[in-house]
Amino acid sequence: MQTDARPRLTAPGIILGIGLGGFLDGILLHQLLQWHHMLTSTSYSADTVHGLRINTLWDGLFHTFTWLAVLGGLALLYSRVGRDRSGLLSSRSLWGWVLVGWGLFNLVEGVVDHHVLGIHHVRGGPHQLAWDLGFLAFGALLTGGGWLLQRGAAELREGAEPYDAADR
Repeated sequence: MQTDARPRLTAPGIILGIGLGGFLDGILLHQLLQWHHMLTSTSYSADTVHGLRINTLWDGLFHTFTWLAVLGGLALLYSRVGRDRSGLLSSRSLWGWVLVGWGLFNLVEGVVDHHVLGIHHVRGGPHQLAWDLGFLAFGALLTGGGWLLQRGAAELREGAEPYDAADR
């Protein structure tokens, strides 16, 4: 009996993608490039010690959320895989859903934080809107590319356990 159990990787992949995408955003844009912090477009500018302390606190809360998303995604993933996990890391289905989650993170974070609340922008100053729109476009590309990638995942073999090496 052939079963299309690919949707079982949907939720863990998307949740992992949200967490990993958030980590990349925080590490690259907040810490390494220092283009923004969580509240740099509010009255808590990072140009004062008090403002930087408040922003560091909110960056920590943001990273806590992303860390919990990764843990939740991993817990959900391992609750859904069969005994043979050898093919899991090379699974097109899993990585496709991870990309969808990362893209959804960018789309939601970009619309809510950059445009609706205006609490920060990808890179403030000249061309701020272009950076914000580019962030959204990148999120849409990740979402669409991830969705196409997971659709190309191999069907399960007859009699195979879900996500044993057959789901590549």
